[in-house]
Formats: sequence, structure tokens, C-alpha cells
Amino acid sequence: MSLIRRKNTSGTENHPTWINAATGRNALIRKELADHLKSRRFLILLVLIGSTGFASLWGAISGLSDALSQDSNFAFLKLYTQSGNSIPSFMSFIALLGPIVGLALGFDAVNSERAGGTLNRLSSQPIYRDSIIIGKFLAGTAVIAMIIYSMGIGLGAVGILTTGLKPSGEEVLRILVFLTFTVVYIAFWLALAILFSVVCRHAATSALAAIALWIFFSIFMSLVANIVAGAVYPMRNDYEMMANSLNNYTLELNMNRISPYYLYSEAVSTIMNPSVRSVNVVTMSQLVGAVSGYLSFGQSLLLVWPHLVGLAALMIAAFAGSYIGFMRQEVRAN
Repeated sequence: MSLIRRKNTSGTENHPTWINAATGRNALIRKELADHLKSRRFLILLVLIGSTGFASLWGAISGLSDALSQDSNFAFLKLYTQSGNSIPSFMSFIALLGPIVGLALGFDAVNSERAGGTLNRLSSQPIYRDSIIIGKFLAGTAVIAMIIYSMGIGLGAVGILTTGLKPSGEEVLRILVFLTFTVVYIAFWLALAILFSVVCRHAATSALAAIALWIFFSIFMSLVANIVAGAVYPMRNDYEMMANSLNNYTLELNMNRISPYYLYSEAVSTIMNPSVRSVNVVTMSQLVGAVSGYLSFGQSLLLVWPHLVGLAALMIAAFAGSYIGFMRQEVRAN
């Protein structure tokens, strides 16, 4: 069996198919990444996340002395979790406003090129068609990672220079996991926005649909979960409260976890607050004999790894929908 590659009639080597596919995909990723970084949209998003991030840092620093007087452990993490002067923490800011980054990067990823007539020219290039949708998603995810990691590390650096606090190794690991959770969380919204850009013909329609879903999951999902739990397990009197309180809370918690916003918030709260010892219902019998203290990094990670798997599954499902929809559509200029 020969290991020498045969040449075709033109004298060039027959490279494996996966090399050609990777070459085209990498070219598209570089092109999309350059388009994002050179756009005014990226600058606006960077200013938005940067201003809110440093505002939250200022609020955390202003209330840091009171927080340390109550609990001086894991002081550096309080720069990300502490709120002050009516300013939410960076963790709260990013949970609510982070999806805007993903939605802004993906709501017109496909339909704007289709409307402008550039999609058919792009697909006529010697590249595989799926490289187009994969390149757009990977480039958007790379931009999200750049924004989140640079902002998270920048806040930590400013916090060190301002307060003189030095993070421990465990605190650094917790912050890195928190930033990784954030990238996956925002990448889900990017994949969802790309899905709407594939399904909807106009960019305005896809933007409105994505924003509506973001508002529902962030604000109204908790209200819906509370109403449904109250209807299934009512607590209108003392007897019903005693009999149904555990089932009511469990059902409401499980329904809330359908929301990516709640799933992310619960996960990062557990990672960034070592005093959180459980993410499920804790009964009085379980509290008997329990010793108060802080969980190690490994134990906190064991509590939230299902949340990370859930967020990643939602992201993959949203991207799979956009991938299948794009591959089945006819590419033509409108």
C-alpha cells in the first residue's frame, strides 16, 4: 500500500476533503471576525458592556468595606458580586444585558446578506455551504469571548490597583469558570439570533422575535412559573401550605430552570459565592447536624456542572436548528 499521494493531471496534489473544508471555513471565520471587529456595532457593544461593567465595579468598591465587615472571606470575588449605591453587581448586569451582545451579533447574520444579494455570491465560492453558517457562529462566539474575557480580566486588574486586594488561586479559578459560563450563555443567544435570521426574511423581524424571547425568559418566565405552580399545588390556607409547599417550590424551581437566564444566574451565583451549599430544596431534616462553612472550588463545580451542560445543550440545539434551516433553504438574491 503506497503512502505517496498521487497527482492529478494539472500536477497538483489531491488533498483530503477535510483539509479543503477547513481551509474554506477558516477563511470565512477570519472574514466574519474582521467584519465584526471593524463594525460600529462592535464598538457600541464594547462601550455598553464596558461602561456597565466599570459602573458595577465602582458600586462594588463603594460597598466593599461594609461587605468585608460582615464576611472577609473571598474578598476579591465581591468585586464581581457585590452591589452598592443602587448599582447592581457585574454578575447581575451581565446576566441581564449579556444576551444583547449575542442578539446584536446574530440577528442579521443571514437575512441581511440574502437581502443584499451577497449570500448567493458567497455560496458560489469554492467552499462547502455549511462553512458559511458555521463560520458565522464561530466568529460571533470568538467576538463574545474577546469581550467577556477582556472585560472580566480588566475589572479584576482595576480592582487590584484600586483596592490592593490580591486574588487567591481558588478565586482566579472561580472567576475563569464564571467567565466561561458567561461565554456559553451569550453564545446561546447568538445561536438563537442566527436561527431567527435564517427563519425570518427581514432583519427587523428576526431582531424583534429574538428580543421578545429574551424579555420573556428574563422577566416573565418567573411569573409564569409562579402562576402554574400555584395552580397545580395551591397554597390558599394553612393546610394547603403545609401539604403543598415543597411540591409547589419544586415545580416552580424546575419551570424556572427552563429559562437560560435563571439557569445561568443560579450557576454563577453558586460559583461566585462559596457559601452556597445546595441548588435544590433543602429540608429541615437535611439541615440537622450540618456544619456551616464554605464549599471548595471542586464541590461548587460539582453543583453547577449540570447547569453548564444544560446551557451548552441549549446552545447546540439553537445552532443545530439554524444549521438545518440554512442547509435546506434555497440561496438566491431577493
